Amino acid sequence: MPSNFALKTMNALHKTGLAVTRGKWGWNPAGMPAIKLYTTGRKSGVERESMLTCPVVDGDTFVIVASRGGDDFHPAWFLNLRDNPKVWVEAQGQPKHERRARIGTSEERAALWPQITSTYKGYAGYQQRTEREIPIVFLERV
Repeated sequence: MPSNFALKTMNALHKTGLAVTRGKWGWNPAGMPAIKLYTTGRKSGVERESMLTCPVVDGDTFVIVASRGGDDFHPAWFLNLRDNPKVWVEAQGQPKHERRARIGTSEERAALWPQITSTYKGYAGYQQRTEREIPIVFLERV
């Protein structure tokens, strides 16, 4: 499992790559769209920014996976949006805009999980590493 330091370093490198190339690199890592997700810290109230891959885009809705590399606990961004579902997203060709986060039901996850794991097989491995059911999150336009 990646350490907090490794996750923060990868996130920082990804954001830096986007900034340095002015968005020419970094929006499609591993062949998947990427987004910048902005949440409000559940304890601090401070805006937090995370780079995430988005294995499913359904119309105008982004679907993201709270895998944290298969850790036994949820990523901080997931806990933040669980407590405050008002989020902002920046995506390739889309400036930062407000969205509402909705945690997928078990039925929605079961329906989408095969598509997610066929897009990026790593998610299946992450699920095998942990006993928690890795949540999926729908980021819907407001």
